[in-house]
Amino acid sequence: MFYVVTYDVATDTKEGQRRLRRIAQACEGYGQRVQKSVFECILDQTRYVELIHRLGDVIRRDEDSVRIYRTADFTRNNLVVIGKDLGLRLDSPWTI
Repeated sequence: MFYVVTYDVATDTKEGQRRLRRIAQACEGYGQRVQKSVFECILDQTRYVELIHRLGDVIRRDEDSVRIYRTADFTRNNLVVIGKDLGLRLDSPWTI
């Protein structure tokens, strides 16, 4: 399945800034960053559950918010970009 992961972290403390970095690092292992706090991911059910648990272990539920949207498709046919296009191709192999 295709997912869009967004997050908003309270960064007014050093601890919050550390959580922000840890959330971004967790997401980097599962998808492609498309904006500062937005990742696009292609995940099977196992990787999806892993990501949920990993993010749940990092955030402070009373201060931070992570939203994960399941989408049908990330192809160019269903994508509208206004402004800078990062040119991501999630439907082809990635080189890391």
